Amino acid sequence: MTNPTEILVGQLAERFIKTSKKLVVAESCTGGSLAENLTRFPGSSSWFDCGFITYSNQSKQEILSVSSEIIEEFGAVSEEVALEMAKGALEKSAADYSVSITGIAGPDGGSEDKPVGTVCIAWYERNKGGNTTCIHFEGDRQRVREQSCLLAMQGLLDSLQKVSD
Repeated sequence: MTNPTEILVGQLAERFIKTSKKLVVAESCTGGSLAENLTRFPGSSSWFDCGFITYSNQSKQEILSVSSEIIEEFGAVSEEVALEMAKGALEKSAADYSVSITGIAGPDGGSEDKPVGTVCIAWYERNKGGNTTCIHFEGDRQRVREQSCLLAMQGLLDSLQKVSD
């Protein structure tokens, strides 16, 4: 394992197995890339519960119970929506941890306030709460998606390390 994704997935697998915890993901702009990265390696079924790809606002509302008021007030690409996606994914799964990603991968769809490359990520632990970040990535659509997945995995690893240290 030499690339950053493989290294992070290996570390995550080790932590999840060690703690007997499970993960659920909720993705928008990454379109399932995070789940694919996490389940690429044998043995992931012992710690990966499921994933939701909620690309449209309607699916975020219907599948993950994100309120239309939050989407209207803050926009689909916001820390508030990312947090609601992470909470909703936990509610719809048997997992202990969730991570969600919503953003504007491009090449269009951005605005002055939220340019292409804006991505919001939330991490949530069942019965404990969560945290969020919103960041701007440079690069083309694929690069924004790759960086989003890496940051989501790194944040998850940081959360798991705090628990098991």
